[in-house]
Amino acid sequence: MLHSFAKIAFTSNVKALQEKHGSRDRYADFENETDNPVMLTIDEVEFIESRDSFYQATVSETGWPYVQHRGGPIGFLKVLDSKTIGFADFRGNRQYVSVGNLVNNDRIALIMMDYVNRRRLKIFGRVGLVQKEDDPKLLARLIDPEYPAKVEHAFVVHIEAFSWNCPQHITPR
Repeated sequence: MLHSFAKIAFTSNVKALQEKHGSRDRYADFENETDNPVMLTIDEVEFIESRDSFYQATVSETGWPYVQHRGGPIGFLKVLDSKTIGFADFRGNRQYVSVGNLVNNDRIALIMMDYVNRRRLKIFGRVGLVQKEDDPKLLARLIDPEYPAKVEHAFVVHIEAFSWNCPQHITPR
C-alpha cells in the first residue's frame, strides 16, 4: 500500500525535495491511485510473523522521536487480522518511555528487517495498549508460554499504511 504510505509520509517538504531531485513524478502516481483499504497480504503476514525483532518509533511530548528495539522468539509479533498486528510487551529496563509517549500520541512506526534476504517492511499505525485484566483472551493469543519473559501488557497496532523498502543499502548479515 505505497499510496497510503505516501499520503502519510510525503509531506509538502518531502514533495519539494522529490521535485528538486527528480523523483517526484515517480512517487506522485502512488498518491493519485484510487484509495484501497490497507490490508496485509500473505507476503506481509509471513514476513511479520517470522520476525524475532523489530524497531519501533514513538514521539514524546517534547516532539522528539524515540526509537526502540523490540525482540522475542520468532513469531512473537502476531497478525491479528488483515489490518492489525499485536505483541506482548515484555518487561525491560522499566523506563516506560514508549508506553509513556503513547499516552498523548498513539502513533507508531515499525521497521522490520530481514538482513539475510535484504528485505525491510515499514508500518505506520496507531497503538492501543491492552492490559491483561482487560482482555485475557487477547493476551493469551499473544503470549508464548515457552518464553520466560514477564508480560506487562500488549501493544495492538491498527495499521494505517505500510511499505516495502528498497534493498539497495541493506547489508546482508
